[in-house]
Amino acid sequence: MTRIAIVGCGIVGATLAYELSRHSQLDIHVIDQGNPAQGSTQAALGVLMGIISHKVKGRNWRLRRDSIERYKTLLPELEASLGRSIPHIQGLISCCFDREQIPRWQSLQAKRASQGYPLEIWSPQQLKDRCPQVNTKAVAAAIYSPQDGQVHPKELTLALVEAAQQRGVTTHWQSPVLGLNKNAGYCSQLQLPEEILDVDWVIISAGLNSADLSQLGAEPLPMIPVLGQAMEIELDQPLDNTSFQPVLNGHDVHLVPLGEKRYWLGATVEFPPGGEAVEFPLGDDLEMVPNLERLEQMRQSAISYCPAVAQARTLRHWSGLRPRPQGQGAPVIKPLAGYENVILATGHYRNGILLAPGTAITVAELLGLTTKADSEDPDA
Repeated sequence: MTRIAIVGCGIVGATLAYELSRHSQLDIHVIDQGNPAQGSTQAALGVLMGIISHKVKGRNWRLRRDSIERYKTLLPELEASLGRSIPHIQGLISCCFDREQIPRWQSLQAKRASQGYPLEIWSPQQLKDRCPQVNTKAVAAAIYSPQDGQVHPKELTLALVEAAQQRGVTTHWQSPVLGLNKNAGYCSQLQLPEEILDVDWVIISAGLNSADLSQLGAEPLPMIPVLGQAMEIELDQPLDNTSFQPVLNGHDVHLVPLGEKRYWLGATVEFPPGGEAVEFPLGDDLEMVPNLERLEQMRQSAISYCPAVAQARTLRHWSGLRPRPQGQGAPVIKPLAGYENVILATGHYRNGILLAPGTAITVAELLGLTTKADSEDPDA
């Protein structure tokens, strides 16, 4: 059998393990220095903005399209296999506050229609009729994407791990990778604290820790941490008592309904000192401290389009670090230079939950498990 080691078990690593486990000729091992669904995954909101994204061609669109399509079958597949539901939301509304941007949205609407995906552009009154909780005074239009939405990041990740284990995937928790043994351009073994693991392929999907492992290659992958803060709030009454409960987005702030009068609100984007120009590798003295003023600014942005948020109680707030590649687009899905059998599948920045299924499809192609004629794709 071909042995594949997946290093890192956030949403991307867990999705890789599950999707690759359908191939019976593979012996899959998932390795994490902690436990699954930690790191940026546990801090994410899980908002899926694929169809509503302005990416319309090339790799970024294909990853979004493939992911949204796979989510249609992945969630019911997991729920049937495990016998439990995975919290998710179907539908997303993005508020447009600039009338001059409406033609751009109309162009995207026409493009998506040609690709087979509906987008609706609502007037302020139509938005008010569907979502009375929204202050439409400053809204020029609202874009509704029925195919986008949200999924609970941690619940989904743990479900993927459990389903992968049922298929025979071996997991190694609390097990940092100490080194890669290289022989003639191939990684032949992984050094773990308790054992040496023979491997045929290695996939690195360890978020920010991928940068450290990449330094074992000929071209290290520079990444910086970008901090995001979010909060969970509760109201005395639900914002809207109807069954229509989509994700709301305004001013790049998401309002995610959780049920029982609770909502997630997020997320900030906070670069390290030095901004995008911070040097890699990162110094040991680099410290990312959540800025509570930025958290309050985010809350005020939400209040501007949903005034009831001002009356909400804050149940908790949290933060996490997103892995942002430097000098290249996110995510990074390619071989690690200097190795014939090591693949990077990391650096998803703010889109790890959204792009995990598409990433798994791309990695499978790199492994030679599937073929896809991109030349036949008119949007390539």
